[in-house]
Amino acid sequence: MRKIIYYSVLIVFLSSCSSSDKKAELAKLKLQRDQLNTEISKLENEVNPGNKNDTKSVTVSVTDAVETVFNHYIQVQGTVDGDQNIAVSPQIPGIVTAVYVKEGSNVGKGQLLAELDGRVLKQSLEEVKTQLVLANSIFQKQSALWDKKIGSEVQYLQAKTNKESLEQRLGTMREQLKQARIVSPISGTVESVPLRVGQSVSPGVPTSTIRVINMSVAKISADVSEAYASRIHDGNSVLVNFPDVGKDIETKLTFTGRFIDPTNRTFKVECKVSSKDLVLRANMIAYIKIKDYSNSKAISLPVNYVQNDQKGKFIYVAKQKGTGWIADKRTIKTGKDYDGLVEVLEGINTGEKIVSAGFQNLNAGSSIVF
Repeated sequence: MRKIIYYSVLIVFLSSCSSSDKKAELAKLKLQRDQLNTEISKLENEVNPGNKNDTKSVTVSVTDAVETVFNHYIQVQGTVDGDQNIAVSPQIPGIVTAVYVKEGSNVGKGQLLAELDGRVLKQSLEEVKTQLVLANSIFQKQSALWDKKIGSEVQYLQAKTNKESLEQRLGTMREQLKQARIVSPISGTVESVPLRVGQSVSPGVPTSTIRVINMSVAKISADVSEAYASRIHDGNSVLVNFPDVGKDIETKLTFTGRFIDPTNRTFKVECKVSSKDLVLRANMIAYIKIKDYSNSKAISLPVNYVQNDQKGKFIYVAKQKGTGWIADKRTIKTGKDYDGLVEVLEGINTGEKIVSAGFQNLNAGSSIVF
């Protein structure tokens, strides 16, 4: 517009002047042009006094603040085991004469797994039985005589003592003979059978034990730092993840240790899950997420929405001003954070519009559009 005015005036003056006066007239027109520019700028400033400070609106994205359930978890790595995992060992030393199971065999509670050589014990048992038959006969005769006041008391008591002693000895030998039988104390699957016929075995020796596992209920154990001791208790909700299975299961803590391991400052926790629809194995890795905090009416935001300055943490909230919107810098108080979300305790109300993108280019009071 300015150029049109300048050139129109210039053309009028040039057309009215002779060629000899063109230079003088040109200088005059330039002076007039400068004067016009000054007047135009002055008028523009009077018409639009804020024009120098005008800034373009910043395009942002917003999200509504809503109440949600915020949960905080403590995550630790654990290992899987059967709720019943038993190493069955012989109770007495001896020589293996028979092994009735192999790896993978399903067994019931009380089922015979292996047997030790009990021939000498059986022979002794039969001898004691014979002796007991005679002792019973003598005792009955002495008892009958004693009742008739014929026999002596000493003979009666000797017969009675001999009979009872043989009965006790017979009972002891029967128990010893039972100990020569290796029996499963649980129902489950035989995991390992290191025993071989002819092998010499002893109680408690690893090569003398048969391992039986019942995985119908899996037990997951983990060690937790003592820093969380006051926040973890029996009954806490737990999410168990099995990486090899690709499934999460919700359960509860069934055991929380009362002992802090002095070597690593941890305590033990356990939970149990049904493995009905899972293929779980002993010593498999599992990740346990223990819920130690929950807020059913929380306002939570992605942590990257929150910024920091000298006054603390803040976010930008879209605030309506007239027909437009401006960025309201809002100081907030946060609580716990987990999995990329942070709990906001103060500074935001439900329904307010939180600036979720573009806040890097904002200042307090900036004009925004979304």
